[in-house]
Amino acid sequence: MQILNTYILAIESSCDDTSCAVLCNNVVLSNITANQKIHEKYGGVVPELASRDHQKNIVLVVQEALQVADVKFEQLNAIAVTIGPGLMGSLLVGLSFAKSMSLSLNIPLIGVNHMQGHVLAHFIKDNKSQEFPKFPFLCLTVSGGHTQLIKVSDYLGFEILGSTIDDAVGEAFDKAAKILGLPYPGGPLIDKFAKEGDSMKFKFSESHVNGYDYSFSGIKTSFLYFIQNNLQKNENFVKENLNDICASYQNHLIQVLLKNVKKLIHDTGIKQLAIAGGVSANSELRKQIKNLEEELTIQTFIPKFEYCTDNAAMIGITAYYKFLNNELSDLGVIPLTRMSI
Repeated sequence: MQILNTYILAIESSCDDTSCAVLCNNVVLSNITANQKIHEKYGGVVPELASRDHQKNIVLVVQEALQVADVKFEQLNAIAVTIGPGLMGSLLVGLSFAKSMSLSLNIPLIGVNHMQGHVLAHFIKDNKSQEFPKFPFLCLTVSGGHTQLIKVSDYLGFEILGSTIDDAVGEAFDKAAKILGLPYPGGPLIDKFAKEGDSMKFKFSESHVNGYDYSFSGIKTSFLYFIQNNLQKNENFVKENLNDICASYQNHLIQVLLKNVKKLIHDTGIKQLAIAGGVSANSELRKQIKNLEEELTIQTFIPKFEYCTDNAAMIGITAYYKFLNNELSDLGVIPLTRMSI
């Protein structure tokens, strides 16, 4: 029998953000995230430092999430937590804490796949007139660790139709930013500078992969050689052309992504398209996804910015549908650094 109001506390600690959310059914009551700034000076996430910061932050984040939601421990029906994919040390902190809460409160534990969370963030209810994707729909998931084209047949039914065979598109953004001398994380800065640049000024190599798969390793390498060759001719090349470089490179990556999206829509006939993951916060990608509505006569779905990057609300909404389907975890569940959707 379904409980009228299901209260779920969700924890996300797969990488470098410690996040906790409280949901009542599919409505987010609170979504608190502590970001880690310590990694900026290293140009990327340092796993050991990330797990230490999770230990410092998790109690405070959980307390604040409950306080903002105005929910007591005894009202909770389940504890949800990311079990993978992610950094082992970071996952262990969140999972250990969630297990302790589940055991002490004597309520179910629900382990959640991080990537499923990104997709199902589209079903978080924010207002009465909100439209949700209709099954089946296609979802382009783009982040620092993943680039996938997924067919979503129901709340818990996922099929990967295309994936990167090497680097993810988020890594292609961040590595290019590092080459340009921009601080970490560089992807949002490329997006910022690109707004003032000419997206057609420079050209970059294109990868050729069979089916609906992607490859960004060669593109990333070609960008490195492009910058090196031009710096040999003009040591001020990056400084003088930063906006145009960012705009051209960003546009190139987005066109690579959309090429397979268009092909998949044509081949499957599915007219519902969503984007998810950290790179879905990119303003140009969001704009070009919206443009596809008219070009391909489809309906597109773009998550709110706060649900693009890693957050516990997306873990909570996934757990809600798993709870309704009685897909619970036992206390022996272990974290997984790699995990298929």
